[in-house]
Amino acid sequence: MAVADVYPAYVNKVERKGRTVAELDEVICWLTGFDQAELKGQLDSGATFEEFFEAADLNPNVSLITGSVCGVKVQEVEDPLMRQIRYLDKLVDELAKGRPMEKILRN
Repeated sequence: MAVADVYPAYVNKVERKGRTVAELDEVICWLTGFDQAELKGQLDSGATFEEFFEAADLNPNVSLITGSVCGVKVQEVEDPLMRQIRYLDKLVDELAKGRPMEKILRN
C-alpha cells in the first residue's frame, strides 16, 4: 500500500481535531528524518510503506514511542516494518488527541 493512499486519512484525522497539516508533516519528518521536500517526493512517487521506511533514517528517540494502537502495544510488534508503521500511527493519534508537540516529538 502506498503511503500517499493513507496520508489523506491522516490529514483528515488531525484536521478534524483542530491540528494542521504542517504539524502532521513535522511529526512525520521527525520520525523519518525526511525534510519537507523529501516527504513530498515520497508521497508524489507513490512509495509503499516498505519503500518509505527503507528510505527513512528513523529518529534515534523512536524507542521512546510506546503505548497501544488498535489494542496492540507498539513496542511489542515483532515485524520491523509493521512496528515502524505503528510508530507513525501512534504519533498521528497523539497529534489528533491534542498532545503537545514537545511530548509527541519526545523532547
